[in-house]
Parts: sequence; C-alpha cells; structure tokens
Amino acid sequence: MNKLPPKANLEHLKKQAKELLRLYRNGDATAIARFIQNLPAAAHRTDSEVIALQLRLHDAQSCIAREYGYPSWADLALHVEANEFAHHELTARIRRWLGLAYGGDVTGAYDNARPRVAAQLLDEYPDLLANDAYIACAAGNLEVVARTIAADPDWLHRAGGALDLPPLVAVTHSRLGLLTEFVPRLRECAQYLLQAGASPNQRIYNRFPPASLANPDEKGPLSALYGAAGVLCDPALTEMLLQAGADPNDGESLYHSLGNPDCTRLLLQHGARVAGTNALRRALDMRDATALELVLAHGGDANEPAGEGPTKAWEPPLLRAIALRTSPRHIAALLAAGADPKACTPAGISAYRLATQVGLTEVVELLRAYGAQEPLTADDEFIAACARADASEARRIQAQHPELPGSLPQDRLRLLPDSVAWGSKAAVKLMVELGWPIAACGGDWDATALNHAVIRGDAELTAFLLSRGASWRERHGYGDNVLGTLSWASVNEPTWLENPDWAGCARALVAHGLPKAERDPAYPEHVLIEGQSERFSEEVIEVLLKQAS
Repeated sequence: MNKLPPKANLEHLKKQAKELLRLYRNGDATAIARFIQNLPAAAHRTDSEVIALQLRLHDAQSCIAREYGYPSWADLALHVEANEFAHHELTARIRRWLGLAYGGDVTGAYDNARPRVAAQLLDEYPDLLANDAYIACAAGNLEVVARTIAADPDWLHRAGGALDLPPLVAVTHSRLGLLTEFVPRLRECAQYLLQAGASPNQRIYNRFPPASLANPDEKGPLSALYGAAGVLCDPALTEMLLQAGADPNDGESLYHSLGNPDCTRLLLQHGARVAGTNALRRALDMRDATALELVLAHGGDANEPAGEGPTKAWEPPLLRAIALRTSPRHIAALLAAGADPKACTPAGISAYRLATQVGLTEVVELLRAYGAQEPLTADDEFIAACARADASEARRIQAQHPELPGSLPQDRLRLLPDSVAWGSKAAVKLMVELGWPIAACGGDWDATALNHAVIRGDAELTAFLLSRGASWRERHGYGDNVLGTLSWASVNEPTWLENPDWAGCARALVAHGLPKAERDPAYPEHVLIEGQSERFSEEVIEVLLKQAS
C-alpha cells in the first residue's frame, strides 16, 4: 500500500488517476496490473478481460484511492480536504473531524459520515484525542473519558462539545463503531459511562436538514439506544443499554434496528411495542424475512393500515410486500399471521391481481392456496405480460386492445417507474416501446423512471429513457428534478448498488440536450445549470463542464 504524502494535493491525485486511465487505454501492462490488484471489479481477471471492461475515470480514481488505503475516491478526497485543517486552529479541526465521525442527524449536515477517514486522521493527529473529551467518546478512548469524569463528575450528565452531545450519545452514535477495530473500545466506554452513573436514556433531537444543530427537530428524539441498535446495529451494545434500563419504546430504535435481527430480537424481548412504529412496513424492505417474522410474532398487525404518503396506495402490508417484490417467505409470513389474502388497494386492485401484474408467479400460487384466485381482465393480462417482459404476449393483447396502455388508470401506470426501481430493465424497455407514459411517477419516493434510473447509476437505461422523450426537468416526490437526483447519488454513492455509472448518466443527459454547466462562483465544488446550483462528484462535474469547453 502506498503512503499518502503529508501535503497531498487533490488536483495532483486527479492527474494520477487520469494518467492511469490513459495508460490502461493504451494497453500498458503495469496499469492493467494495478487495476487487477486494487479494483474489485478487475480482481482475478486476465489482462484481456480487464481491457474488455472498458474502465472509466471513476474506476481509475477508485484504484488510486485503494492504493493509498482508502475504500473509495470520496474517502480519499475527504482525507485530503481534512488534512488541510492541520494548518488551521484546533477548534476547526475538531469540528471537521466530528463531521466525519457522525451522520447528518447529529451534525446537522447533508454529508454522510466517513468513519475510515476519521480513523486515519486520528492516527495522524493524536492531539485531537488529547484535547477533546467528545472526540474521545467518538473514538472509544477510555483513558481520556475516565480522566474527564475524575476531574468533573457531573460531565457525564451534560451535553457539550462542538456538537452539543451527552457523552453516552457521543459514544453510541459514532460511526467509528462500524469499523471492527473500534467496536470493543466503544463498548468499553459505554459500559464505563453507565457504571459511572450516566442515564441509559440520554438523547438528543434530530438535526438533519431542514432541522439543524441550533434548531433540532424535537419530534425526532435520538436516544443512545437508537445509536446502538439503529446506527451501529451492535447487539452487544444494545443489550448493555437495555439491561441498564434504556427505554426500548423511544420511537426510533425498533424501526432502525431491523437491518440486524439480533438487535430487533433484543428490543422486542425487552418490551418494545410494534404498534405505531412503522416497523412492520420497514421490515418489508429487508431482503431477509427474519425481521418481519420477529415483528409479526411480537404483536405486529399483518393488516396494519398505512399512514399518509406515497406508500398509502399499497395498504395493507400484503399489498406493499407484493409491490416491493419481496420474497415468497415474506408473503407467507404475512398470510400465516392473518393478512387478508383478498385485500385490495384503494383503487380496487386485489393482492392476487397485483401479484400477477408484477410477475410474482410463486406469490400468485401462494395466494391461490389461500383462496384468493380471481379472473383477470385484459388490462390485468397486459400489465402482467409487461411485468414479465413477455413481449409477444403483451403485443398480442395490445393488438386486440389498442387503447392500452393509455387507458390504464394512474395507479397502474406507476408500474414503469416501479420496474426501474426493481431493476427490471427488460420490462421497462418493453413498456416504453408499447407507449407507456414515460413521466409516470412511482416507487417509494414518487419519482419518474428517469429519476430512478439516474439514482441507480444505470447509464444505459438513462440514455434509453432520454431517447424516448424523458426530460431532466422531471421532478420527484421530494420536489427536486433529475439534477438533484444525480447530485445526491454521485456525492453519497449509495452502497446498495452494483457498479453504478453516474458519469455515464451525466454523459447521457448532456447528449440529450442538458443546458451547459459552469462553475458556481459562490461554491467552487458546485456547478450551475440554468441557475440551479448542485454539488456533484468530481467525475460528474468533469463530464458536465466538458461540454462548455
């Protein structure tokens, strides 16, 4: 692993990545070997196979980052940026470090936590720990925590520091707890604080924008337990707090624990109530049905009505489970817990018809076993054929009913954006070719197919949709357009995606008439497009500015 120079310059690193890409495209054996050694997508491949991957600048940047020991280019860039604070006063460095260690709900910012960068900065700047007890909490440094309590016993009951955190919250919300080497340290600090008398119910209120550090959202309490069970998903830390008397009904912990069923199980065993938490619906988002089974076994209502919002169209839970294309095990758990197999949406679509429409043949058979079978209309058969990407059957039905798909009601037209969200590319292309309204909205965030394609980093589908009339001005349920979608995705790099290509999405947008971009003079890391200022990844910015040169 290469060692990053003390005064590393991001522009120089960008040039390294561009040079690596140039050499790779020229067939340089050393460059290809570097990709094979450092880039997961190229690992264990032959030289010719790596050449065939047609790697891009994003891949070269990732390779450079990994050579220096960083999991992503974003982490490397943040480290370089944070290093500049070595030349600033200590208070500014502490505030920046805390921004890397905590999520936006604690910091009041949009940026994700970068725990690996925070950990590496601790190694390079140990004075951060020596001078700030709250950094010691975030890093699990028991020596500093114990020394602080000895000097001021009341400290463990007060919120303080740059982020105004109670000590136990500072420990359990630290994203450094997602790094293996910090897990035992943070557990040790939490145990020490509890034994010293800290309340296991210490909490703050949500600061995520539009709330802020100065004006938190008091409807969103974030307890120490929520940090353990919902942020770090640490069963040992969760159990420690529960045994110390933490309230499992804090309004957040159960809902956010579902990514780790062991945490969910502990909360339920200690009296967490399912009703009113929306945990059952959140459990439908989990690929593993264990969390759903736990929630149902502890009082979850398999026919729980939905609240307001985009998901209201898919109530009760059985319908949402089908709309999300969950596994047959999820569906079986709901049915066994008493879900009504003949449930219908507010628009009158039954569970059985919905299952056929989204192409879930195993679920269709399950529903038949519960007596839910019913005859299907031509509309139903057409939608089902589209969902299966059965072009011949869909065209056969359309030939008999040429008014399709234009005559379908709005709640069924959402199948197009839903299919993009599910990753059903063949179904999407078929629907568009058959005349499906391309601006139909759907998915959990009420977005168009183009928005869903962009957030997934699917450059090929983005180009296809644009070629068929989709517009970058199309807005989603949060009020922004496709530029906002590209901004969020390229900057935050959601980890649930495989090989996203946001630069490719940007190229497709440019090729289909996106207005010229220019640097925002007020924010150098942003660009302006028709007066809209957005922050993008550096690779996307390069694509957007290239058209203006």
